[in-house]
Amino acid sequence: MTDDGPDYREQVEDAFPELDDIESDDLREKVVEAWVLGLERGGWRDVMDIPYAWNIHEVTNVEHVRGVTRIAQRAVVEQRDFHGADPDEDVVIAACLLHDVGKCYEYVDHVDDEALLDPDPTYATEEIPHSISGYALAHEVGCPLAVQRAIPHFLGEVPKRTLEAELVKSANSASSNAITQSAMGITLQEWVEQYSQTQ
Repeated sequence: MTDDGPDYREQVEDAFPELDDIESDDLREKVVEAWVLGLERGGWRDVMDIPYAWNIHEVTNVEHVRGVTRIAQRAVVEQRDFHGADPDEDVVIAACLLHDVGKCYEYVDHVDDEALLDPDPTYATEEIPHSISGYALAHEVGCPLAVQRAIPHFLGEVPKRTLEAELVKSANSASSNAITQSAMGITLQEWVEQYSQTQ
C-alpha cells in the first residue's frame, strides 16, 4: 500500500505475468491502465480479492483471467502452426487479460466489506454486465478497436466476431468449465441454468 492507498499498478503487474507477452509497450500500458482504473473505481483493496463468480469464491478472477489467457495463447500457436491462420497475438492477450476487468465493478456487492475500501457508486454496480463494462474500460483508456470488440464474450453482444474474439470466447469457456467442474462438480452450462435466475 502507498500512503494514498493500494499500489494497484504493482498489484496488476504482479498478478498478470502474461502482460510481458504483449509486444507493444503502448498496448501493455493500456491493459494495466484499464485494470488500475477498474480497481480504483470498484474500491478494491487487492486485485486478488475479486472472485471468479458471485458465488464461486474458491477461485479468484485473476486465476480465471490468467487461465483464459494461457489457453488462448496456446490456441494461437496451434492456429498458426497447424492451420496456417494468423491471429494477432497482442490483440488476443490484451483482450483475454481485459475480458473480465469489468468484474471490478460488478462484484462489489458479492464480497465481504473487508475486501473493499470505497467503491464509487457511479461505476460499482451489477447493473451492467462485466463484459460490457470491461469493453467500456478498454475503450476509455484507448485500447485498439480490435481489442475492444473481443472483450464482450456473451452470445449476441457483438454481431460480427473476429478470429481473435473467437479465441477469447472459446478460451473463456474452457477455463470457466474447468472452474465450475473443479469448484462445484458441474459444467458451465449447468451453472448458468442453475444460478442465472437466482442472482
